[in-house]
Amino acid sequence: MDSTFLANLIWLISLVAHVAVIVMALIYIPRDRKPTAAMAWLLLIILFPFFGIVFYLLIGNFALPKKRRNEQARIDTLIKGRASAAGTMVADQNDWPRWFQRIAQQNEALTALPAMAGNEAALYGEYQASIDAMTVEIDHAQKWVHVEFFIVGWDDTTREFFSAMERAVQRGVSVKLLADHISSGRVAHSKETFAELDRIGVRWSWMLPVMPFKGKYQRPDLRNHRKIVVVDGLVAFMGSQNLISRDYDSEKNIKRGLKWQELVTRLTGPVVASVNAVFLSDWLIETDEDLVGTEHVPVSDLPVDTSPNALVCQVVPSGPGYTTENNLRLFLSLIYGATEKVILTSPYFVPDEAMVYAITTACQRGLEVPLFVSEIGDQGLVYHAQRSYYDVLLEAGVKIFLYPAPFILHSKHFSIDDDIAVIGSSNMDIRSFSLNMEISLLVLGESFVAAMREVEQGYRDAGRQLTLEEWRNEPAKATFLDGIARLTSAVN
Repeated sequence: MDSTFLANLIWLISLVAHVAVIVMALIYIPRDRKPTAAMAWLLLIILFPFFGIVFYLLIGNFALPKKRRNEQARIDTLIKGRASAAGTMVADQNDWPRWFQRIAQQNEALTALPAMAGNEAALYGEYQASIDAMTVEIDHAQKWVHVEFFIVGWDDTTREFFSAMERAVQRGVSVKLLADHISSGRVAHSKETFAELDRIGVRWSWMLPVMPFKGKYQRPDLRNHRKIVVVDGLVAFMGSQNLISRDYDSEKNIKRGLKWQELVTRLTGPVVASVNAVFLSDWLIETDEDLVGTEHVPVSDLPVDTSPNALVCQVVPSGPGYTTENNLRLFLSLIYGATEKVILTSPYFVPDEAMVYAITTACQRGLEVPLFVSEIGDQGLVYHAQRSYYDVLLEAGVKIFLYPAPFILHSKHFSIDDDIAVIGSSNMDIRSFSLNMEISLLVLGESFVAAMREVEQGYRDAGRQLTLEEWRNEPAKATFLDGIARLTSAVN
């Protein structure tokens, strides 16, 4: 065969294959996907066909397996039935702002968990203090303890927490723990951590395990990012902090001197039942064990705070187990409902178009909109993608405050006006909106927001404000990397 003919034939076959791949991609990729994500995938496949196809087959499906999604829907139906039977424990919804009533109604429609009055909450902004507070509650446990963290590590910071779990087991208390498989499994000395759990008698399970040879597999970068502790169904903790040392036991972080800054809330009252419901759902999905009959306190049996400072609280779980982005819808509704100020704190701030419009529109309405982020980053692509939004935010009037190195401001919360706040595990980024299983707490109460204002002022005092003039003097090389990272963030 003539070599020229052969070369032309190979080229023609390659061209036809490339066109066929593009046509198939145009047919399938845009389905049920945001335009920006679809465009990012199409660009990747057009430029790098072989790599793009393999990458898409690996992580292109952002939904959990159908069995898990069906189980989540079944659990939500059960939760809704229990909530209706117990009553919603609300004092008088007519006392709530009308738009807050609508947001609570929206959240309940999406998650089956109602807003409930009569709660108390405290904030912990000091890293060791929050773990110590959880440890104290575990030492008081009489029946059961539920622990769920994205990352779990046994080290000097968490050693007493583990010891408290051991003492609880020795007293006959049931202690159960959930940990994200990929993220906890890759931490230094993870084998020792889970061997210690086995030794002390804690029953534990992986969340979202990637074990294809054991029949457990989904898109490998879908993660359970929740952080929850519930003791006897009476006290709960949730927030941004993982169960590990402040440097994550990472040689890289230790070398850079990085330290994580967190915010955790301690809860009592009817809302604890909702926090526990999220744990029970995750435990059931991962282990097929239903604990509702033995390790759950009904809402009607929980104490109710009747003081003027009692809080209305609503738990909002989100993630690929749901058919919609519950946390994103909550955040957008709150920002559009604000009348005076929107104060945002997020370590990984990579918003989608809807979030950018909501924030910049708030500025155009004359609202005060500060944003607290870290001066440095621990994840290169995310850090540069975040920076790519600074120009449009600063130009719109957002006041960006940079929390100083060597700290990573890992707290995840925001406040609306003077009486509404959100705290939890969710970042304001595309990953948290679409790919991570998260938990957020919506709070209505001036006392809670006042406490959060003190935390926000601490960030402001510790850091510095980034101005538009300073930002526009950034070197072109850095902003070029920002733009490239922004493109990659849309691939989900």
